[in-house]
Amino acid sequence: MQIYLPIAEVSVNAFLLLGLGGIVGLLSGMFGIGGGFLMTPLLFFIGIPPAVAVATGANQIVASSFSGVMTHFHKRTVDLKMGSVLLAGGLIGVAVGMVVFNYLKSLGQVDLLVQLFYVVFLGSVGILMFVESINAFRKSRRIGANPPTRRRQRNWVHVWPFKMRFRTSGLYISAIPPLMIGFAVGILAAIMGVGGGFIMVPAMIYILGMPTKVVVGTSLFQIIFVAAFTTLLHASTNYTVDVVLAVLLLLGGVIGAQFGTQVAVRLKPEFLRVLLAGLVIVVCSKLALDLLIQPSELYSLSASGKD
Repeated sequence: MQIYLPIAEVSVNAFLLLGLGGIVGLLSGMFGIGGGFLMTPLLFFIGIPPAVAVATGANQIVASSFSGVMTHFHKRTVDLKMGSVLLAGGLIGVAVGMVVFNYLKSLGQVDLLVQLFYVVFLGSVGILMFVESINAFRKSRRIGANPPTRRRQRNWVHVWPFKMRFRTSGLYISAIPPLMIGFAVGILAAIMGVGGGFIMVPAMIYILGMPTKVVVGTSLFQIIFVAAFTTLLHASTNYTVDVVLAVLLLLGGVIGAQFGTQVAVRLKPEFLRVLLAGLVIVVCSKLALDLLIQPSELYSLSASGKD
């Protein structure tokens, strides 16, 4: 069933959009990510203009993240205090990122730059995730199904000033590193239309030293508000949020997130990370090929609206 998207100005199969939303929602529930780093490139592939994909993809992240975080609230695996500090940095980062995005748009280079951002970030993160996941998977097979975890040693996040106690995470660290992480994620959210979970989750584990059990829920909590703020700014300044596209993606995302939280408790975390890393690398490769291969039509003409 074809449906016309008024802002994107293209016709797309409605069931395809529901399916894309469901897939990204599934990943959101499984990994604690908003899923925008996959949703936005997938929208590129089906012909959605990058500026519209970024703004509308951020909107879809809100629903899938909200659906997933409710389950974690029920399990008491959300560190609200840590999430609030990350959020403070994230909102500032979104404001700065919007300035950068609008500047690139004024130069007429936003579509190319957004795709280049995705290739660089997805490629880097995907390769690092894949190597780490393979090592973790091999280690779990040698040691057993539940390998012992080593307690993190004292590092720079414990030395900096402005320390805060995060009881749910069992941490007493400086508030500056979470603010910096949130700020960086906010910039990416504005420019790339992502929630930033694919960067935030590893940073929360390896930099802040948060327990894995509270990382997913806390990440989703922060993503909800950052993605919502990103959508609001894009809608009010660039008018690139396609409501019809957003609604279809939202419906699929909410349903998929519920299934994702159920799948996550049944599969080994190491196996899930390998799958996610592989998916990231595939999407990155497709984006890179689209940028490198010469298109069949070098020029496109649009109707000027004149008689």
